[in-house]
Amino acid sequence: MDKRPPFADLSKGSFLIASPEIDAGIYFRSVILICEHTPSGSFGLIFNKPVEIELPKDLIDFNTTQNPNLGIRAGGPIQPNQMMLLHAAESLKEQALNVCEGVYLGGDMQFLQEALSSPTGPALRLCFGYTGWEAGQLEREFLSGNWFLAPGSAKHVFETPPEKVWQTILREMGGKYATLSMIPEDLSLN
Repeated sequence: MDKRPPFADLSKGSFLIASPEIDAGIYFRSVILICEHTPSGSFGLIFNKPVEIELPKDLIDFNTTQNPNLGIRAGGPIQPNQMMLLHAAESLKEQALNVCEGVYLGGDMQFLQEALSSPTGPALRLCFGYTGWEAGQLEREFLSGNWFLAPGSAKHVFETPPEKVWQTILREMGGKYATLSMIPEDLSLN
């Protein structure tokens, strides 16, 4: 019996975990935090794909960054020049969207500059680009087996090493998902 949650469980704050059917491109072994899910469409951010990026020093000077909890991610293929901010700053909850417990989306440049310059600043993930779906598209992809669903958590967004997120969440899901977590990335090594 397939214990996969029904697509009715798709909601803001859930993780979408790429199934092994997705075997190439940005979605290969990606984990996406669903930031919004409505009848008119959905959007989310991939948070386990680190990316090296050069930014104008007047925007962010990485040489002066004091925050040890900074990560830069490829958030998705749509508008890759647009930066979105995931963070753990509960103090900013008036200005930011609470995506799941301990994870917020949004913030202004002043908040970002202060958070970057503080050695005790909140965990930050700068995501470039995003992933989006038209009405019904995500449900169809889910039902066709492209994605698995798990509850979102700040632990995986901010603490689990990005290269381990996909395997770790599948292992935690147990059963057949735990078995899938052991598939080697490069099948020629099998």
